Amino acid sequence: AYADKLDIDLAVKTARSAYTKIWSKMPAKERGKYLYRIARILQERAREFAVVETLDNGKPIRESRDTDIPLAAAHFFYHAGWADKLEYAGVGSKPKALGVVGQIIPWNFPLLMLSWKIAPALAAGNTVVLKPAETTPLTALLFAEVCQQAGLPDGVVNIITGDGITGAALVNHPDINKIAFTGSTEVGKAIARSIAATNKSATLELGGKAANIVFEDAAIDEAVEGIVNGIFFNQGHVCCAGSRLLLQENIADEVVEKLKKRMSLIRVGDPMDKNTDLGAINSAEQLKRIKELSDTGDAEGAQRWSAECKLPTKGFWMAPTIFTGVSQAHRIAREEIFGPVLSVLTFRTPAEAIEKANNTMYGLSAGIWSDKGSKILWAAQKLKAG
Repeated sequence: AYADKLDIDLAVKTARSAYTKIWSKMPAKERGKYLYRIARILQERAREFAVVETLDNGKPIRESRDTDIPLAAAHFFYHAGWADKLEYAGVGSKPKALGVVGQIIPWNFPLLMLSWKIAPALAAGNTVVLKPAETTPLTALLFAEVCQQAGLPDGVVNIITGDGITGAALVNHPDINKIAFTGSTEVGKAIARSIAATNKSATLELGGKAANIVFEDAAIDEAVEGIVNGIFFNQGHVCCAGSRLLLQENIADEVVEKLKKRMSLIRVGDPMDKNTDLGAINSAEQLKRIKELSDTGDAEGAQRWSAECKLPTKGFWMAPTIFTGVSQAHRIAREEIFGPVLSVLTFRTPAEAIEKANNTMYGLSAGIWSDKGSKILWAAQKLKAG
């Protein structure tokens, strides 16, 4: 069900009432106890959450089980410990809560992104209204049950479901004190414009086009493993995925060949199979965008290579893909694909590598592969990322 204006009004009013009457008056140590309870319940119900996350999102069960759910619980444990220590967190001697926080999370790490948003907000004394992505609402709804199980006071956490229209209504609600958003750069810019004339605070975590730079003195086998994990983890649905690979010219052919051999070993298929490495693309809409951008790579002269694998007939799937012969002008080198597609560029000198890596509107993350510590430190200082 999609929340309408009346639903959003009710959620915000409930959050405001809980903030005014209960949560803002509760001692920080007591707030922390609720977060500890939530963390423990997430651990106790970890297998249930892992299965629901994979069914809803399409990521391999191994990733949900070993990464997403444990980290979600860890975030609540971490922020529970900070609840009564905020005066030592570098935000002043008497930190004050903002009030009601509107939170919008993406579909790539549903429960983990929820924990990133809700745990620190509650620890700081805020109440929240959170909207999960329309394609992955299930673990957020299950989390609401966890809040009830933990005895969290009514109204402290409110979950609403819906699409972009619902999100826009939440952003524009007059009784929201802050917006916390993780998602596309385009939507993030729209949110910034919407709240520019208001007193609302905002935290916007947006897209990326991370560059992995491999210098000629790098340990190539180790670099290949890091590159594969960096782009194909979670089907490439990661904002800091290493989707651009910059190779020094004299090792480029060797690295590409080793990459192809390694990609041929990636197991694509049933996300519920614990042996699966690459699961399903989250939605038909996302698969369409991945394919459209990949097709521009073909049209603009890059060479495509995809691992040979039998894709399931039902659902949305994309084989691990690498493009070589890519230039800075290609769309696949400039735009976030958000899928299992790697674009390879080459460079001759370290200075050229830095210039190409920084030639992007993004600056979320980057990677450096070299056996020389001095070169790594030099490159890290020059890169506009992180």
